[in-house]
Amino acid sequence: MNARNLLFKSLIVAGLILILPGLMEGQCVMCKAVAEDSASDGGLGAGLNRGILYLMGIPYVLLSALFFVIYRSWKSNSAA
Repeated sequence: MNARNLLFKSLIVAGLILILPGLMEGQCVMCKAVAEDSASDGGLGAGLNRGILYLMGIPYVLLSALFFVIYRSWKSNSAA
């Protein structure tokens, strides 16, 4: 019953996200206007996009390094 309730709630949330995408915008109107207008010029919008990619890439680099250290530790323990 509990798993069924969780599935039902998840489907409701997914349905709302699909039905009401306008409510899911996270930027203010001014930020969105500046980013859209200057992205084609290579101005602030291009820098904003690069900043987003930079912030998105850092967790992947850190997690990759962590998994590499864990793998190396696991490999050295299994060889001994």
